[in-house]
Amino acid sequence: MSLLVVGSLALDTIETPFGKAERTLGGSATFISVAASYFIQPVRLVGVVGYDFPKKELDFLREKEIDLEGLQIKEDEKTFHWHGKYSFDLNTRDSITTELNAFANFDPVVPDPFKKSTYVCLGNINPVLQKKVLLQVEKPKLVVADTMNFWIGGMLNELLDVLKYVDVLIINDSEAREMSHEANLIRAAKVIESFGPRILIIKKGEHGALLFYHDDLFIAPAYPLEAIYDPTGAGDSFAGGFIGHLARTEDLSYENMKRAVIYGSTIASFAVESFSLDRMRDLSTFEIKDRFNEFKRLSEFTSI
Repeated sequence: MSLLVVGSLALDTIETPFGKAERTLGGSATFISVAASYFIQPVRLVGVVGYDFPKKELDFLREKEIDLEGLQIKEDEKTFHWHGKYSFDLNTRDSITTELNAFANFDPVVPDPFKKSTYVCLGNINPVLQKKVLLQVEKPKLVVADTMNFWIGGMLNELLDVLKYVDVLIINDSEAREMSHEANLIRAAKVIESFGPRILIIKKGEHGALLFYHDDLFIAPAYPLEAIYDPTGAGDSFAGGFIGHLARTEDLSYENMKRAVIYGSTIASFAVESFSLDRMRDLSTFEIKDRFNEFKRLSEFTSI
């Protein structure tokens, strides 16, 4: 029972109508690893940072039982920095600055102890790098991957090549439509499944998520929050909660996949309640379980 996470680590500057956070902890691998750490430990992380990455954040990751043997630290380069500004409804954002820095030449090297990881979660990075990781690991039980419009539009062939090795693909509704050239999400799912993934999760933001598991469909609600401060990392937190639960239980049945989707949604709902990972730094088992049960209550009904 072991989980390998590969993706970006960043220092983000985030602006929303509710405030601003400068050079705060971010990156896909960061959110996935921290989210997953509430379900399984240690989490094995592969990524890259620069000399300016704060020591206190390295200590924080270690406190969460995240194994940093696969973390490269470039002493002559800065850490990946993204500056984004969200609109009032938080559904659209503008990239003010994207400085790849150390991440520009990231070459993921999976340490020998990590190569036999049972579960693998590939954050939203170049599909060429995603495949490079998969060629280094030895027969994982489950591979979960994320991607985005940028790779769909610019590196579709490379992405389709990776999908042959992926068991679960997590994307949002606009990405599903772009990848499949289908407006209807049911038809879109069938097209995407033909590319390789046998399981597909389509996120719909404040409208929940769809789990396509072979011929079955599960519709998960979104948690109704009064205050959303920063949606950055919500999708990655979802992925971390999802695969973290599966790795902990070692149960890949449809019923457990549904529970994993709700756990992913649960962790994501905490992530958006503050900037960066601030709300996720010290979650308790009680808080996670209580909100999970709230999800269940919100979606329960009795038949006539």
